[in-house]
This record gives sequence, structure tokens and C-alpha cells, in this order.
Amino acid sequence: MHIHILGICGTFMGGIAVLAREFGHRVTGCDHGVYPPMSIQLESQGIELISGYSPEQVKLQPDLFVIGNVVARGNPLMEEILNQNLPYISGPQWLSENILRNRWVLAVAGTHGKTTTSSMLAWILEYAGLYPGFLIGGIPENFGVSARIGRVPTAQQDSETDETSPFFVIEADEYDTAFFDKRSKFVYYHPRTVILNNLEFDHADIFPDLSAIERQFHHLIRTIPNNGLVIQNAMDNNLERVLQQGCWTPIEKFATNEGWHSVARADHDIDIFFKDHHEGCLRWDLMGEHNRMNALAALSAARHAGVPAQVGIEALMQFKNVKRRMEKRGVIDGITVYDDFAHHPTAIEVTLQGLRAHVGKQNIIAVLEPRSNTMKLGVWQHHLADSLAEADDVFCFSRDAQWAKDALQELGTKAICHDQLDILIQDISKASQAGSHIVIMSNGSFEGIHEKLLSILQNRQ
Repeated sequence: MHIHILGICGTFMGGIAVLAREFGHRVTGCDHGVYPPMSIQLESQGIELISGYSPEQVKLQPDLFVIGNVVARGNPLMEEILNQNLPYISGPQWLSENILRNRWVLAVAGTHGKTTTSSMLAWILEYAGLYPGFLIGGIPENFGVSARIGRVPTAQQDSETDETSPFFVIEADEYDTAFFDKRSKFVYYHPRTVILNNLEFDHADIFPDLSAIERQFHHLIRTIPNNGLVIQNAMDNNLERVLQQGCWTPIEKFATNEGWHSVARADHDIDIFFKDHHEGCLRWDLMGEHNRMNALAALSAARHAGVPAQVGIEALMQFKNVKRRMEKRGVIDGITVYDDFAHHPTAIEVTLQGLRAHVGKQNIIAVLEPRSNTMKLGVWQHHLADSLAEADDVFCFSRDAQWAKDALQELGTKAICHDQLDILIQDISKASQAGSHIVIMSNGSFEGIHEKLLSILQNRQ
């Protein structure tokens, strides 16, 4: 079968492409300005990419068009598909019907931590010999790819074992499915195990308020069987409100003494408990309480799939994190440069708090590109300054420099805003010194700032 994917370079649709190709289909796709890193990953697998949405692409005559949620009415290729009454489907529906059916789906939902927690969970299952499939909105360094079917190696099979693992881990996004289907993506996944990490208002471009997102989360709850498991962050009142609307599935909590909890010790040792039972000691280098919470959720979900907590803890001690989650991009002259995906005030705050706990009084320079739709709409404008409190210096890049200055005015001279990237990079270089930690935060490519900054720091030597 030949499928042609519209919006193929997004992390989700790129993952769909990888799965479809592994499933044996011919896969082609297009996007507005084909771009890395997804374009590189796809081309390496022999997937033909086309830049732009020219209506002539219907001449490829695929059996099916798979439509990403970046595609809207007015898109020239989409209009031609509609005019010719050609077959099309959304990415989540294709995934549900072709990959997830008859699998034990473990879904990770929440405003924050989905990618990291999904990566932790997939790695625990892999370490335990369960060979899970997964689709994750990032690239876990333990795997090097964002998606795979999940096949049991031949040596591990017997004559009655199918080559496909029964387990599939998916990052369950609440964003809408497609222009023709405004339900959240995750209602298509029908998980048996679901993690509810947290819930805050986000995606202001499609949700009018928090209650609208809560309603979508409850639609997810309604799809989980009563032989499944809901894993809930006990500290999140918004999740509690969702579950009070009705839940027909057992609930296991974390971040509470009544469920999974942890106690941090010195030298990166973390004691893991389930209720009053000590499950083991986790030693790792990941920063921040948020990552300890992610770990607890992943351990709970893995245990539901049959992995003992002790095995899960062993796996996490070999977890290598996810690209763009406090990924260390380079150290030059004692200056460390990190790349982080944080783009919501809560994520920014916990990222910087984790780094502060790790580096003590050393200089932290936060570099922010507020480019998410919610941020651009100004929803979090009055919370942005507070989220950057742990940074010693703040640099903000925005084409609307006045918006940035207004958002960060409470920080006074601590914050510098620019609409020209080259000038911003020069100012960051001047502010940095041996022992500085530069955290670059954006949910986009940030116009290659990481390489440009590292190059200037190198030349400065």
C-alpha cells in the first residue's frame, strides 16, 4: 500500500511515517519546507519527501492520504484531495486501526513530561525483554529513533509467538486530531494503562479554558477498560476533578505515601517506595523533582505490564534521557550549553529549579524563544517572569520584541530582549564566563542558535 502523509516532518506524523514504512508500506510525504531533524531520519529510511503542498502531488496516486493536524482548509493539496474525493484519514485514526489494534497500549498523558516519561517507560519494558513498540514526540537516546513497531527477536520466539510485541507505548497528546476531527488525539489510542502526569491550561489556540481540556481528558478516561489501570499524580487537583466526573478503572497514585513516592538522598541516590514497601534505590544524574515524578509514573505503568519495580529501577539507572530535554550540547572554556524543549512557564520553572539544585550558586543564563501558540496569544505573559526566577541572566528572542519586554519587565535589567538573533548571541557570549550554564529553551529549531553560540564561544577562546 502507498500512503502519502501531509505534515510529515512533525514529530507525531514523522513517527507515523516510520511505523508505516516498518509495516511494509510505501511511504511518501510533504511538509511546508521539509526540515530536520525529522527530514534526516525519514530520508535515511528511504521515505521520499516533497517540500510544500502542491496540488500536483495527487498524481502520485497513493492509496491513502494521511492528514496531519497542521493541515487546514485552504491548503492547496488538501483542497485538491477534497475536490477529487480521494481517500484520506487522520494520523491518530490510521495509527489506531493499523498499529494499536490488539496491542496492550500504555499511554502517557499530561501537560508536561509526556516525552520523558514515555521514553522511561519504553526503556524499562525494553530492559525487561518485552521489546515494546512506541511512538514518542522526541528521540530517546536509548533507542535513537522516535518510533518503532516493536518486534520480538527471532531467538526469543517460539512457534506460537507472533513476531510483534503485545506492548506499545505512546505519548498521548490532547491536541486536536485534524481539521475535520476536533477531538483530542488520545481518544483513538484505547490504552489499557494510562499515566496522567499533570494537567494545566495549554493550547489556547484550540481550547477556550481549562474545563474544555478536562472534558477531553475525561473522554480518555471513558475509553479505559476496567481491567486496566489509571496512574494518577496525586498532587494535581485538576486531575482529581477529571476523575471525579467518573472513573471505571482501578487507580494507582504517585507522589503520595498512599502510592508511589520517593525520598532523595545525597549523591543522586533516590529511595523508591510503593506505599510502605521500599522497592529499591535509584541512582542517576537526571535533574529535578519533575524527573523523579516521571520515574515513579513509569515504574507504576511498567509494573502493571508485569515488570517488577526492582527491574524497573535497574533500567532507569541506564536511562539516557531524550534529545532536547536538558541535552548537553557542548562545554567550551568551562561554559556548558544545554538544549531544552521547555516552552510553558511551569516547564521552564521546574527545568531551572532542577539545574539550580544541581549547580548550586554557579551562573545560570536562560535563553528563551516564546514561540508556542499559547505563548504568542499572551495567555502566560504574566507568569513568564516568575518562571525564570532561578536564572541569573535572561535573554529572550522574539520578532515582537515589545511583547517580550512587557512580559519580562518585572525582571528589570536582568532580562534582555532582542528581535535580531545575531545580536542576541553576541550578548549571551559577553555575559557568559567559566562556570556558566546556558539553557536554551524553545519548542522549535530556534534558527540554529545552539551551533551558532557554540561557534562564537569556541572562537572567543
